[in-house]
Amino acid sequence: MKINWGTAIVIAFIAFIGFILFFVVRMNMDDRANHDLVTEEYYKAELEYQKEIDAEKNASSNSVMLKLRKTAQGLLVEFPQSLNFKKVKGTISLYRPSNKHLDFDLDLNLSNAHLLIPDKRLLDGRWDIKVSWEYDGEMYLYKEGITY
Repeated sequence: MKINWGTAIVIAFIAFIGFILFFVVRMNMDDRANHDLVTEEYYKAELEYQKEIDAEKNASSNSVMLKLRKTAQGLLVEFPQSLNFKKVKGTISLYRPSNKHLDFDLDLNLSNAHLLIPDKRLLDGRWDIKVSWEYDGEMYLYKEGITY
């Protein structure tokens, strides 16, 4: 049987479509391809986003920006000296984009104007840090992505 060029083109298209469909089905069925959302309740978190925007504006407009500094003992989160650190209540969330099992939260219980996150809790790599705190009835939020 002789195959002309028209038949060869149709066979090439069918082979290409079959090749693509094979990989689409394989990737959807494979357990190694994890299709998790970044957060479990994504839509609920999206509705709360306006509160975060307002808290970030409070932090930048009231000159209460935090400073992060890497030391030999770990990551030092420094609050401004103008704040009464005993009135600061909140949490620090550390998010690891590459592995959600490394994520953790810390409560803000300040005994002085800074908080040390121990070196043993932080692996080398990228971390997204979110510090949310309340001071005199106002909500504040500080976000930063760092490479530790």
